[in-house]
Amino acid sequence: MTAIASAIASAVGGRRAALWAAVVFVLLCAASLSVGVAGLSDGAPLELLLVSRLPRTAAAILVGAGLAIAGLVMQILARNRFVDASIAGTEQSAALGILLATAVWPAASVAGKMAVAAAAALAGTALFLVLVRRLPPTEPFLMPLFGIVYGGVIAAGVTFVAWQMDLLQLLETWLNGDLSGILRGRYELLWGVGVMVVLVWWLADALTIASLGRDTGTGLGLDYERMMQVGLVIVSVLAALTVVVVGMVPFVGLIVPNIVSRLRGDNLRGALPWVAAGGAGLTLACDVLGRLLRYPYEVPLGTVLGVVGAAAFLWLVRGGRARG
Repeated sequence: MTAIASAIASAVGGRRAALWAAVVFVLLCAASLSVGVAGLSDGAPLELLLVSRLPRTAAAILVGAGLAIAGLVMQILARNRFVDASIAGTEQSAALGILLATAVWPAASVAGKMAVAAAAALAGTALFLVLVRRLPPTEPFLMPLFGIVYGGVIAAGVTFVAWQMDLLQLLETWLNGDLSGILRGRYELLWGVGVMVVLVWWLADALTIASLGRDTGTGLGLDYERMMQVGLVIVSVLAALTVVVVGMVPFVGLIVPNIVSRLRGDNLRGALPWVAAGGAGLTLACDVLGRLLRYPYEVPLGTVLGVVGAAAFLWLVRGGRARG
């Protein structure tokens, strides 16, 4: 009877949490649609919504959900809770790919640049995973520290190449995520994030087994190497989509999966909706905050998330040490 009562209480608590999360998400969407220099009562409100506010809100939701899912998959691949696409050099490698595509193939379409960026992100992430295997598994905080240095080296190389090619101003749009330029017709590539999220949902059980390690996964009948390759492709595509359309957005894939894991446990299939919603909500909240901090001017999304994410990262590290 006690177990039944506990299960009922857990189910009721889960529904209540989902209801509150839905209410907060709706409020954030409403704030994103209404906050801006031009008021909805000025001029043509419907045109303003369709051309600017709705695309920007949709882009924030897709970017946040995609980066949170990418961070979750990256943590499974690395078997470390303190890495994500921005720490493992994935986003920096994607920026390098876009830079090379712009220099070598100036007439390339956005989709073409995204393909080159995804290939560069795949190579950069694969190299990161190869290098971190040399780190002692008993020191989990060495991996994010190495990732920060690794990503910084790639970013420095990207800046040097851009300086040599007189593309520094163009590079700035990729190194700092910003939603102010999102309009109808300039964000639709982000709907590919939805395809990647569905793919992760379909592979959730296999990814859960992969998180147990090579030996355990192989013993349970999983093609571990193939799953690692698929996971790398998912992370690389999500990072490339974000960098091409919005720019680099830090810490979303690090913060959200860790918080969801602490609140909801490690059931990947059950955690996926919460991770996606948490990433979308965090990005929406930081975007709205960036519009309000220096109104009528804007603080870029990447800058706001850099401050919020750094504080949250320190809190997560301190909490991990305290539990240890």
